[in-house]
Parts: sequence; C-alpha cells; structure tokens
Amino acid sequence: MLHSVLLLLVAPLGEPVQLAQMMIEQRVIIRVPMAKKGRAPAHVARQAGRAWKEKKGPRCIALRSIRSASVVVENGVDLLLADNHRYRARLERGCSSTGFYSGFYVEPDDDGSLCSGRDELQARSGLSCVIGSFRRLEEAEPAD
Repeated sequence: MLHSVLLLLVAPLGEPVQLAQMMIEQRVIIRVPMAKKGRAPAHVARQAGRAWKEKKGPRCIALRSIRSASVVVENGVDLLLADNHRYRARLERGCSSTGFYSGFYVEPDDDGSLCSGRDELQARSGLSCVIGSFRRLEEAEPAD
C-alpha cells in the first residue's frame, strides 16, 4: 500500500494513473498410484490370497501417509499406508470402484487430510466419487 501512495506522489500531474491487480491461484492435485497395474475387469472378483475384516475407521486419513491403493471390492478402494495399515475408502451409493483401476487423483484440503463425507476420488477417466466412510482392515482369521 505504501508503494502505491509513493507512486501516486511521483506521477506527473497531467497523466492518468492506472492501477492493476493480479491474483495468482495455485491448484495442487495428488496422484495415488495403484499397487497392481492392470486393466479393469468386467466385474470385481475377490482376491484369492487374503481375506480382510472391516472395522470402524477414522473420519480422516493424512494424505502424506498413503502409499498405494488397490480395488478389491465393488464399492470401495483399499489404501495402503506408510505404516502398513490398510483402510478401505467406501464410496457413496451408486459409485463403482471399477473406474479407479488405473489410479486416481485427490485435491488436498488445507488440513492435508483425506476425509469421508467431504473429499472425493477422481479417476483418470473423469469419474468422481465422494468417500462415504473409511473402514480399518484387519487380516481375517483363516477358516479351518
């Protein structure tokens, strides 16, 4: 502001003074890689190797802790964190996870967290789904 006043003081009296304002916006998008690369199948089949039990999860997950993702259920995306914990991002009703096989993008909020009910996953194909809830995944006991 002080610089603007000084410029007005040194400007010639007969010439009009033009002022301009420039606004710079920044948009950050984070790409989350998929754990296994591949083409999307016609339907999601359960993985033969591991079974997971869903438990109550947090409302938000720190974006910096997400290392990769995989699609193993029809309405969710599994997130693998840096500390080897797993969480399932359950998608809102009517959203299929098959569009997220080639990875997805997230626009981070100011708090640096990915939150259910607020944030959405954006597929590379253009599909966008709101996260309904997070579920903590624990390896299920093998059935005898």
